[in-house]
Amino acid sequence: MMTPDAAVKHDKQDSREALQASRDILVAREFQAPLAALGLTSLDTFFAFDQGRDLAKGNIGAHRRRFQLKATLPNEEQATKLYLKRYDRPPCLPQLVHWLTHRRRVSLARIEHETACRLAAQGIGTPHTAACGESWGALFEKRSFLMTRAVANAESLERKLPPCFHGPVTPDVLRQRRDFIQQLATFVKRFHETGYCHRDLYFSHIFYSTTGSFCLIDLARAFKPLWRRRFKIKDLAQLHYSAPCDHFSRSDRLRFYRAYCGRKSLSPADKSLLVAVLKKAARMARHNRKHDVPVPYLDRTSRED
Repeated sequence: MMTPDAAVKHDKQDSREALQASRDILVAREFQAPLAALGLTSLDTFFAFDQGRDLAKGNIGAHRRRFQLKATLPNEEQATKLYLKRYDRPPCLPQLVHWLTHRRRVSLARIEHETACRLAAQGIGTPHTAACGESWGALFEKRSFLMTRAVANAESLERKLPPCFHGPVTPDVLRQRRDFIQQLATFVKRFHETGYCHRDLYFSHIFYSTTGSFCLIDLARAFKPLWRRRFKIKDLAQLHYSAPCDHFSRSDRLRFYRAYCGRKSLSPADKSLLVAVLKKAARMARHNRKHDVPVPYLDRTSRED
């Protein structure tokens, strides 16, 4: 882990003050008392905790578990929703791949916390860390955890699009839709300009708040690739794939890309990138069709009046 002074300095880059609670865990100041009230004061207690809602998924490794819980912060009447992600004795080979990807030896939980702070310091909305911890063996990570605060007053784009995407289409509604597409494209462009790629950039991982701000979650796979084109294609293909055809027309998708690249007329390089994105999305669709998984950008699920 970082030294206490280094940890505080790192998090203050994004005005997210954190303190070293013990030798192997880091807890944000406002969460120290609420988490202590839940008995979460050490690495062992975070891994023994089982009172939250288990967010089990069949497609993740047995070494990884996710929980949802609540804690009441000082001066707040309603409890705050928290998410706890734990890695317990992750396999050695994935750890090695993880180190090569990030070009240094770092725990699975720690890198997600650091990525969130670095992106936030560059103006990209990311979840706030409530607590983070890790322990190491002689060489490999033994276990690590990350607890984040739920994004306030926001829903993922997969669950809920802005109101302008529902109901009758009037000139004002159409203008609002185009404004939203412009904002989304600008957000993704700014994210990629940081040098990072997400590798899981679906609508389910982009949150949109009632105040009109975006937040990028689930940063476990985000990294800075040496060869960015391949991973930009993957990110853009995932966005295209997860944008439901009920609400996003071909013109909307082209409008998004023009806003993303910042040009009204597409260059040969733009067209080449778009073709690669469409091919990547088509491969994803073929794979999911074989497993009877819905394909959002092709499958119509509702019909508007």
